[in-house]
Amino acid sequence: MDADDARRRLADERARLERVRATVEGDGLHDEAEEDASAALSHLGQHPADVASDAFEREKEFAILDRVDGDLAAVDRALERLSGGTYGSCEACGGPIGDERLEARPAARFCIEHQADVET
Repeated sequence: MDADDARRRLADERARLERVRATVEGDGLHDEAEEDASAALSHLGQHPADVASDAFEREKEFAILDRVDGDLAAVDRALERLSGGTYGSCEACGGPIGDERLEARPAARFCIEHQADVET
């Protein structure tokens, strides 16, 4: 994969991740108005299942944001490797990461053989 194509794919991935982040944040993760409304109604008593559902949804949103932040950092590292001339080389063996893999995962750090080692 040539450098221009890699840059374009990484830019596309960054834009996609930023859209995901904006969507999760826009769904009210940090919506103080919603929290104020909940506080105002706290005297009414909330069913424990509703409280648990709200807590679960917030934790899920935070987990998604953590994953998106990690993926954004991986894209940034891939751009650094591209500038440094090591993009497309496996960090474990130094061999090439296949173009098909880079097309599917533009920020890939390992060839398919070594990715399995990292995941276990």
